[in-house]
Amino acid sequence: MAQHRLGIIMHGITGRMGYNQHLVRSVCAMRDQGGVTLPNGDKVIPDPIIVGRNAEKLAEIGKKHGIARQTTDLGAALANKDDTLFFDAGSTQMRAELITRAIEAGKDIYCEKPISDDFESALKLVRFAKSRGTRSGVVQDKLSLPGLQKIKMLRDSGFFGRMLSVRGEFGYWVFEGDWQAAQRPSWNYRKQDGGGIILDMLCHWRYVLDNLFGEVQAVSCLGATHIPSRVDEAGKPYEANADDAAYATFQLEGGVIAQINSSWCTRVRRDDLVTFHVDGTHGSAVAGLTRCFTQHRVNTPRPVWNPDQPQTMPFFEQWDEVPDNVVYDNGFKTQWEDFVRHLYAGTPWTYDLLAGLKGVQLAELGLKSWQERRWLDVPRLEV
Repeated sequence: MAQHRLGIIMHGITGRMGYNQHLVRSVCAMRDQGGVTLPNGDKVIPDPIIVGRNAEKLAEIGKKHGIARQTTDLGAALANKDDTLFFDAGSTQMRAELITRAIEAGKDIYCEKPISDDFESALKLVRFAKSRGTRSGVVQDKLSLPGLQKIKMLRDSGFFGRMLSVRGEFGYWVFEGDWQAAQRPSWNYRKQDGGGIILDMLCHWRYVLDNLFGEVQAVSCLGATHIPSRVDEAGKPYEANADDAAYATFQLEGGVIAQINSSWCTRVRRDDLVTFHVDGTHGSAVAGLTRCFTQHRVNTPRPVWNPDQPQTMPFFEQWDEVPDNVVYDNGFKTQWEDFVRHLYAGTPWTYDLLAGLKGVQLAELGLKSWQERRWLDVPRLEV
């Protein structure tokens, strides 16, 4: 059994997502478990260098997690031939430029989504990567959620019969920042800083819908800015001019209809912060982040509409939970490991920059649909 060192230049790890999910729960976790096992039994050991603007914060993170290498000089990090993978979880507006620099330096790419805040720059990035033969990966973490893994298992087993529709509910109340601190950074609510829930979440819904329910063929989207003024991290009021809610309908391949509401202005009364309700001719399922409940056609009750009497049928009790027959790892870590195996063993991989481009395409069409108040077709992408 041989060991291979993978030098990873990690940018944007001082933010919440980059730090928690990518640095700590993925890269450090892979390192601490002894590396990523390849099909032939070899191990790949991640060796990160963390990059950012705040040297003191980087040093603190490095000390806490045993990361000896830190720098504020991204150019110098990219010049090091021994570090072959560049990762970015920084701001969306900077991503295309940073990835372009990394490709020019000959690095492979792994990054958060969206890969850009507009379609044309994202398309240019994908074409540039292709011209250089760059191997790339874009985070599509929700596909590895236990709840959606169970939906996939049900689909593959034929449980649904002919799939009819999908209804998604995502979101929670993000405090305005005045009487309670907001749970999300203030840039999320400023259009000029790359904020907006349509750009953020329709990129997610593209890969979820494409991979689990049917390729997206058309979209109708209505956005809203429900909370027009918020208070930032310094206690200063600001204009929240980005969309903080999106109500979208999608036509999918095979005749499936999907409706997904995304909102940072909703209070949760459902099983989880995100739920997917899937209906088919033979059965239905409702999945959250981890749990999934089913109702087969032979177990479907026969309710009768009677608005003159209180409802006595216990609807929630009429569903059966899918058991945890599989041990599910952290979804971000699972995708990191799959990408590392792709880099070293050539295992199959489809979540590249082109997949990221599809997300930006749908988000831009969603924004255009809102602006023009009409349905828009989603063209197939060929790069």
